[in-house]
Amino acid sequence: MNDFYVISFNSTHHAIRTEKLLLAENLKILTLPTPREIAASCGLSIKFEKDDLEKINTIMEENSLERRGIFHIIKNQDGEREAIKIQD
Repeated sequence: MNDFYVISFNSTHHAIRTEKLLLAENLKILTLPTPREIAASCGLSIKFEKDDLEKINTIMEENSLERRGIFHIIKNQDGEREAIKIQD
């Protein structure tokens, strides 16, 4: 779990609604506590496969779901994890 992608939310409501919609589309996701590397936000995030990014964006847009951002969590050269925001 050193290199993964997550959607971070501003509200638990949007996190739970997004989770339900993504699961209904049979996407491989995992709801987890927001990684500490991401600044304060809702306590829930959704981990997903990079290949599903476009489909996730479409589903969220079609359903007017808000998010804080999409982040790539990586382990840097010092062995510490860091969050790189790849989309708003």
